[in-house]
Amino acid sequence: MSNTNQTLRIGIIGCGGIANGKHMPSLAKQPQAQMVAFCDIVKERAEKAAADFGVEGAKVYTDFRELLQDESIDVIHVCTPNDSHSEISVASLEAGKHVMCEKPMAKTTAQAKEMVEAAKRTGKKLTIGYQNRYRNDSLYLKELCEAGELGDIYLGKALAIRRRAVPTWGVFLDEEKQGGGPLIDIGTHALDLTLWLMDNYKPKSVLGSTFHKLGHRENAANAFGPWDPEQFKVEDSAFGFITMENGATIILESSWALNVVETGEAKTILAGTEGGADMKDGLRINGEKLSRLYDTKVDLNAGGVAFYSGEAENDADREQRLWLEAILEDKELVVKPEQAFVVTQILEAIYESAKTGKAVYFD
Repeated sequence: MSNTNQTLRIGIIGCGGIANGKHMPSLAKQPQAQMVAFCDIVKERAEKAAADFGVEGAKVYTDFRELLQDESIDVIHVCTPNDSHSEISVASLEAGKHVMCEKPMAKTTAQAKEMVEAAKRTGKKLTIGYQNRYRNDSLYLKELCEAGELGDIYLGKALAIRRRAVPTWGVFLDEEKQGGGPLIDIGTHALDLTLWLMDNYKPKSVLGSTFHKLGHRENAANAFGPWDPEQFKVEDSAFGFITMENGATIILESSWALNVVETGEAKTILAGTEGGADMKDGLRINGEKLSRLYDTKVDLNAGGVAFYSGEAENDADREQRLWLEAILEDKELVVKPEQAFVVTQILEAIYESAKTGKAVYFD
């Protein structure tokens, strides 16, 4: 690796919403990160990113293959639409770079598998941008689960429900580029969080249903302004019933537009033999002591959880810090590609089950 004095030279591929909203601002706060190259099919976007976040003399590209020829670059962040995640990540790994790819891992299981295999083949680190694992409540609950406080967790509910918040920018409504709607966009976060907390990555079967009930409406109330029904090619809601090999069950609910009052995004509800937890109103733990039921709200303002750096740090900043530390200190990744692969596998099975009306069984 070419890094000296413990700094990493980073190339950003895709300079749109998620790069500007999460990756680049958080990387800019990390002293060990230098953003030296920016690529986007729209040259002006790459130029603006370079001006806003790049080191002096940062390079700008419209073709990611040209960027990857720069041997001085250590790390690539892939922030493009879902359909190109795999191609760019695999090429980056093979060019000798470590890769953080934005979620979901890929549009299809086959593409995700290629990414896992490329990481193994090259020996480079590959992680996926599931930043909700780095929240204070998620990290604390993970410690509780690992300590056995909930016992054997046999039920998980993965929740990603919006009443009316359809993203109307970028390619979110484009099935070809995204691979789907709210399921692959926000459902993926809730599912990743739930599988990780349960530490269960062995699905047995999936039953799914998707709906396109509200997307055809014109001038609909929406947090991000009315959507264009002609452009709305993906589902507006999707639901999955997942059975794991050990019998545990996960119910996944995802929607951008659903007639419900109770909403919540990237939240989980867990039930185990010794206790339960939910993120509906802060983090609550419930259980039974001395023949009495109890539930308690956790105060997350006090520190003392694994991965804390000691100062106030949001989930996106923590995600970048731990990613860079994993490379520089050869530490274990928080989000492993094999875990993200299972998320993609289950999402694809929900879509397949919804199309065929039959359950999908895994080998």
